[in-house]
This record gives sequence, C-alpha cells and structure tokens, in this order.
Amino acid sequence: MLTLRYILRLIVAFGFRFKFLLLAGLILGVAFFIVSSWAIPIIFGKDLDRVGITGRFKVESLPDSILEGVGDGLTRLDTDGTVLPNLAQSWESPDKGKTWIFHLRADIAWQDGERVESFDLDYEYTDVSIETPDAHTIVFRLETPFSLFPSIVSRPTFKKGLLGTGDWKVDSVSIAGGYLQKLIIISKNKDKKIFKFYPTEERAKLAYKLGEVDKLAGIFNPMPFESWKNTIVHETVDTQKEVVLFFNMQDEMFKDNKNLRQALSYAIDKEKLPGVRALSPISPTSWAFNPQVKPYDFDKERAKELLEDLPEEFLNNLTIKLVTSPILLEQAESIARGWEEAGVKTSLQVSSGVPNEYQALLAIYEIPMDPDQYSVWHSTQLGSNVSKYQDARIDKLLESGRTELSLEERRTIYLDFQRFLLEDAPAVFLYHPISYDVERK
Repeated sequence: MLTLRYILRLIVAFGFRFKFLLLAGLILGVAFFIVSSWAIPIIFGKDLDRVGITGRFKVESLPDSILEGVGDGLTRLDTDGTVLPNLAQSWESPDKGKTWIFHLRADIAWQDGERVESFDLDYEYTDVSIETPDAHTIVFRLETPFSLFPSIVSRPTFKKGLLGTGDWKVDSVSIAGGYLQKLIIISKNKDKKIFKFYPTEERAKLAYKLGEVDKLAGIFNPMPFESWKNTIVHETVDTQKEVVLFFNMQDEMFKDNKNLRQALSYAIDKEKLPGVRALSPISPTSWAFNPQVKPYDFDKERAKELLEDLPEEFLNNLTIKLVTSPILLEQAESIARGWEEAGVKTSLQVSSGVPNEYQALLAIYEIPMDPDQYSVWHSTQLGSNVSKYQDARIDKLLESGRTELSLEERRTIYLDFQRFLLEDAPAVFLYHPISYDVERK
C-alpha cells in the first residue's frame, strides 16, 4: 500500500514539475497528427481505386468515362449533345460542311508542360486530310459535307506517349492479344486508379469477389452484391443506352407486314420491363428527341385486332424465333409471354453475339450523342443496319441530317425521322437500362 502511495505521489510531482513540457508534447502530438493526415496523402497519394470494367477495349476505343479525365478533345459535348468549345475556342466551315477549321486556345498545356499546338494533335480519319497551317490552327478537309464533324472531334486527343491535358496522367498500359488488360492513371495529387478489363460481366463479378478490384463500374445485374453488408450499390439510368427489339426486315414474315410488327409492339408489356421506358432511337436528353411519336403502350386487344387482319393460314403457321444474349434472357422471356398471350408462338434462342440469321433480336444499343443514325438505319449500311431496314424516305432524312449545318433544320429533320420510323415499326424501343456501380464500404 505504501509503495502504491509513493508511486502516485511521484507521478503527481512529476506532472506538476514538468506540466509545461507535457502540455507542449501534447500540442505537438496533435499538430503532428493533423499535419501528417494532410501531408502524407500529398507525398504518397491519397487514394487507390481498383476498378473493374466489362468489355474488350483497345487504347483508341477506351470508354469516354476514362478518357475524359486524361485528355480533352477539340470540342466537348453538353449533356443534350450540343457541341461546345474545348481545346478549340472556335471553328467554322467555309464550304457548307466539307472543310472544318478549328482555332486552338492559347492557354492549354500538355501534361509535360509544353503548350498544346496543332502539330501535336493525333487525329486520324479515313478519307480526311489534315493540315496545320500554324500552331494555333488545324484544318480537316473531307470528301463530302459532314455536319456532325464538330461532335466527332470531341473525343480526347493525345500527344505521343499518351500525354493528355487532363488532371489524370497515364502511368502504364498492359495489353494482351491487342486488347487492354490493365490501365493505370495518376492524378496531380498522386491518387491512383487502376482499371482492369474483363470480357464478361460474370468475369468482372468474380474479380470483385476474389479481391482483384474494389469497384465495378456499369454492370447491369447487381446480384448478389445488394445483400453484401460490406458493399454499396449505386444505380443510374443510362439514357445513352437502350434495350431494343429489332425485327429482321428481310425475313419474309416481317417484310411488307407492318400489321404484324405493330401487333408485336403492342403485345409487349413495357411496364414489366426494368429501367426507364424508351420511345425512340434518340436519347430523351438529346436536343433532337421527339416525344410525340407513336408510343406503342401495352394494348393486348389492339395487338389481337391487328393480328386478326392477317391471313388465317399465315397465323396458324406463325412462330417467331427471338434471339438474345444471356444478360437479357429474363426480358426476352417476358416478351415471349406477351406474344404467346396475344396468340403468337415464340421460340427463344440465347446467343453471345449477333447471329447471321434471326427473325427478332433483343439487344442493347448504345445511342450516339449526336442524333445521326445513318449507320443503324440507312439501307446502304449492310454491316451495321441490324434490322436490315430499307426505306427511301428514311434514307433521305438521314442523308439530309448529315449535311445540314443549321441546328434548327437538323432538329426538324430528326423529329420527322423518329416519327416515320416509329410508324413503320422496324424495331421496338423498350427501355433505358439501369446500370450499377458496386464498391466496398
């Protein structure tokens, strides 16, 4: 007991004698903690993100969500697709869209500190000649007028060595078989992002489960992570993607048979499908979107009426082959049930790619920011016209939309394009999917 009292007295006496020294030590300790929490991230990097991306990409085809942090284009696109200045402060076409002249800003530098000059820009396009009359001007000469060219050069450009103008710099790139496997970018604050690329969503999910990545970006099915206690799931409606049911317009069943196409459109209960209802091939956020098109709301009775106008023998022999990918199988089954209830027999086939032969194809369509839909619906585009659609009026509208420079005139053209296309029903525009970002807490 005596020893304990002696120790206590010794501690009190020590504290009293050295109270100022102890107080100073406490203050210095707190100060060190505050300063270190601020300084250490600056020296060693604040954060490390390991992100899993689904898809096969080459360096030149990286998603804009990655590229925009690393570099800038001559222009940039607003959320509605309007073209705005970026590296270029202004541009003009002296000959109605065949020649485009861009004037660069003088206050932009590459990540190596050198000023951005026209000679450095690495744009390359087929059938386009490029001239750089001075350090501040770049001229593109096209073979034919092309009104949407300013939106094309919104894609970020780089100097040799993948040097950009953004806040993030490419640190290293890993490629196998011509495709990206890993991309590392570093910010000015030494934060680091590691993007790992996986061919399928299931492979990306496995990587998350194994701890290869801490985040997954833009997946379509968040299961099973919604029930994981250590994981947060964020959802976003992707209005630049659309789930579309394409009819094969060269198939004898659908060719010259608008009643059948419209009946099948009405027979789909869109409210039972996920995401946000879509109306047309142009995004609802676009400056050219037309909300006044035929919506094909679910109407089983109207579907049956249209089917009754078809020859009885045709209906008796009618079986539609619906092809889709594994990720959309559940939605395809819902569509098939609606058709069966309307009296149309349906067979389902799952395919990992677009088959050479099909009657109806359920697929995810990536909507371009510009309303130009030439590659998807023009009759000459055999490789990308999925529905194999041919219509002289639609062809003419698409051609005019590519050459008209006036924004208001282009809007009128694309409003008509959507109205006529929806009336003809070569496809059913179903919904904008919800994409999910998954990350550990």
